Amino acid sequence: MSRRCELTGKGPMTGNNVSHANNKTRRRFLPNLNDVTLQSEALGRGIKLRISASALRSVDHRGGLDAYLAKAKDDTLSATALKTKKEIAKALAATA
Repeated sequence: MSRRCELTGKGPMTGNNVSHANNKTRRRFLPNLNDVTLQSEALGRGIKLRISASALRSVDHRGGLDAYLAKAKDDTLSATALKTKKEIAKALAATA
């Protein structure tokens, strides 16, 4: 299981721990990932994703998973999220 957000693609970053004596040692900054189940209105079911806390706030801000995935770029999404995006688009096209 990789430490990468399935919606934004946010992953680990590197930097330095800097001591009081100004010694520098390498460290990793890990994203704040959470396992969540987001509800899709178009599909009528929940989708389990591992996303960052900031992505969860963005989903809420945009008005749900369906609206977020509609505006999301395909290159940042994981395979699971991309598959879900296509299912939602297909379901919305069938109802319209």
